[in-house]
Amino acid sequence: MKANPGLNPDRALSLPCVLLILVFHLFFSGIQGRDPVFRAVVLTETGGQHGPFTDAARVWLNKLASDSNFTIDYISNTDQINDDFLSQYQVFIQLDFPPYNWNEKAAAAFERYIIEGKGGGWVGFHHATLLGEFDGYSMWNWFSGFMGGIRFDNYIAGLAAGTVHTEDQSHPVMKGMPASFVIADEEWYTWDKSPRPCVHVLASVDESSYSPYSDITMGDHPVIWTNEKVRARNVYIFMGHHPGLFQNGAYTILVRNAIFWAAGE
Repeated sequence: MKANPGLNPDRALSLPCVLLILVFHLFFSGIQGRDPVFRAVVLTETGGQHGPFTDAARVWLNKLASDSNFTIDYISNTDQINDDFLSQYQVFIQLDFPPYNWNEKAAAAFERYIIEGKGGGWVGFHHATLLGEFDGYSMWNWFSGFMGGIRFDNYIAGLAAGTVHTEDQSHPVMKGMPASFVIADEEWYTWDKSPRPCVHVLASVDESSYSPYSDITMGDHPVIWTNEKVRARNVYIFMGHHPGLFQNGAYTILVRNAIFWAAGE
């Protein structure tokens, strides 16, 4: 009797193998079909000197969202922002977008989102403390208060490396973070005063560690903090200038922690 040309006994799958394949198929189909854990909106700058950081951040955030089953929508201006828009999201990420050039409706809705804490949390980076009069816009006084009552003063234009020291290891944003870590190629803003009296500081930079040396300092220099006087979970992370930050293991742990904590996860 001739062998059936459609069936090679040496290559046929055993019943356990078939069942295992089916289990994996059902498992991964279930993962792909799950509802997202939460929704995030990212308000981001486009182009300019921070363009490379923004581009690297988008790649990293998209992978995090895919791996962790949450969704991200990106916007590059405040035109869409109102109460209904914000109610769709569990976390608002302000990625190097400054606290000016917001339309009045968006600013008012954002204030309610933060003060009332009904919709979700906030993670802000770098330019979120560019507080003052810029590009013909006046300072957003509420946002200055939210950030600890500060005003932008100066920055290290030539960039410098600096050592950041964790101050509150017990806070969820700092979970798994080392006691200190080095950030390279950063602008290191100074403000007219330290925000410390008005916020809960999670980490600060050691200005004596700047390399190359800089005399643009402010003494007490917090760089990661949260404002506990509002209902929304919030965290500000100063560092956000160079795309190489997403190759820094401590920084990526910090950003991941911040997003999930702000989203209530």
